[in-house]
Amino acid sequence: MNNPGKTVNKFLPTTVKEIESLGWDQPDVIIFSGDAYVDHPSFGAAVIGRVIESEGFRVALVPQPNWRDDLRDFRKLGRPKFFFGVSAGNMDSMVNHYTAARRLRSDDAYTPGGKAGFRPDYPTIVYTRILKKLYPDVPVVAGGIEASMRRLAHYDYWHDRVDPSILLESGADMIIYGMGEQPVRELVRLLVKGVPFASLTTLPQTVVALDRKTPLPLNHKWKDIVLAPYEKSRTDKKVFASNFVLFEKESHKIAASRLIEPSGEFNVIVNPPFPPMDEAEADLTYDLPYTYMPHPRYRDKGEIPAYEMIKFSVNIHRGCFGGCSFCAIAAHQGKQIVKRSERSVLEEIEKLKGMSGFKGYFSDLGGPSANMYNMRGRDRGICLKCSRPSCIWPGVCANLDTDHTALTDLYRKVNRLPGVKKAFIGSGVRYDLLFPEWNPDAGRGEREYLEELVKNHVSGRLKVAPEHTSPHVLALMRKVPFSLFRKLREQFIKITAREGLKYEIVPYFISSHPGSSEADMEGLAGEVRSLGIKPEQVQDFTPTPMTLSTAIYWCGFDPYTGKKVYVARDLNEKRRQKEYFFWYRPGGRKKAGT
Repeated sequence: MNNPGKTVNKFLPTTVKEIESLGWDQPDVIIFSGDAYVDHPSFGAAVIGRVIESEGFRVALVPQPNWRDDLRDFRKLGRPKFFFGVSAGNMDSMVNHYTAARRLRSDDAYTPGGKAGFRPDYPTIVYTRILKKLYPDVPVVAGGIEASMRRLAHYDYWHDRVDPSILLESGADMIIYGMGEQPVRELVRLLVKGVPFASLTTLPQTVVALDRKTPLPLNHKWKDIVLAPYEKSRTDKKVFASNFVLFEKESHKIAASRLIEPSGEFNVIVNPPFPPMDEAEADLTYDLPYTYMPHPRYRDKGEIPAYEMIKFSVNIHRGCFGGCSFCAIAAHQGKQIVKRSERSVLEEIEKLKGMSGFKGYFSDLGGPSANMYNMRGRDRGICLKCSRPSCIWPGVCANLDTDHTALTDLYRKVNRLPGVKKAFIGSGVRYDLLFPEWNPDAGRGEREYLEELVKNHVSGRLKVAPEHTSPHVLALMRKVPFSLFRKLREQFIKITAREGLKYEIVPYFISSHPGSSEADMEGLAGEVRSLGIKPEQVQDFTPTPMTLSTAIYWCGFDPYTGKKVYVARDLNEKRRQKEYFFWYRPGGRKKAGT
């Protein structure tokens, strides 16, 4: 280990030659990632690597190792002093690889040149099993969204079955779930003190597996909830649904319980998370010495599409309290908003302004949503006791402070900076926060925000996500009535007409969501047609692990109410539902049955 906090490398080393140039005899931690290595705070492997490095450790990174050959990529750096880290990447690998129709995609946005085929299905499992075969005595810590959202038994759309925790399937020693800075800092601090890895069974925000004969580790501050065994949830959909409800409620609490799921010979133990990071802790992550560039190893190999999309964008907050049924963000990033300081945001902007290719425009100042920055519960005590999956559905919580003033001020400050022509907002806007018809606290601050947004931060298209038009489908999605989109569109047209701006408003929609029938899609097509909108930003619902929509898809009923829900499972019906979006094209469906 180097002197703590002293050594910073331009890039984390990825080869033996790079390690030797640093004078290292051995890395402390080696991270394997399914993504190409981009040293940027939007890429998880880079963040975790930089966090560990900031604690004074030697970190190496092996991006997109070849798992098909003699496994030289898994051998080349040898064994780390402390542990291997494994991440499938920024996306779930199966969403990355396959369409909703389970067809193999021909590209990969996280690979140079957008080329497919540089990661396996389920890299968390594949990489870990290889490492455990080669180095059985070295601990493996899995992280990233693939591991995080499979931390307990889950329905897997691509297997069409309920699979056990990925911790057991992969053979990893630990999962760090959610945003990993706090647990990984604590992990390396304990390891350097000499604490044996095997004894780290009560580290917050981790998942471990213990033999069912072993007594549960004691922690008097935590309440325990024992879930039904995996073997029962795999075969009984009512049991699966009950387990899901317990998981979702606990995953949205600040002070959550410890979850214990018996599975085979083991208890899978999900320790409660760390409290949400405060502003200073968030700044620590974003103030790390990123180069904001892909590693030089990719020179002349083509652009990395995911990087090109965000290279001149700035993430100003994490977390989302929207609670949409189909979304994994809250279960991974948390429901509480973790904001950066203005100082940290503006310093990052200054760094990006100096990068090659910057022409004065930022593509986004946002996060999981565009407009939740600085929002939180007025009374923290109420939030500590709350298990609501959403702070804004079925109505806006009376304790939620939705004041947009700080966000509007930040937009204006960025646009006034020397060298900045305009900062666009690319993240989706939660328009349900802007109107008193849904948010009783909406007032002058929200009107000013909408004016500022439309006049000064739209690149020609304002993206919003009504998702559907049918009231019962929207209720299952935990989305607001379509009438609010109509209200937003009216205000948008009014502002753009007054300012002489030729902008469009672009709605996002989902087909085949649980509850949606072909008749519902016919109604959607009629609604948007009446508005003169030709949908472009559309997707066919893909069930992803550990979301409410996926639980409904698998069970055929709402886990909270037990009420039966229609589900389009046939791939031909899913195709037909999606065709309703394109009623204006030759062959597009206008009516059910056509």
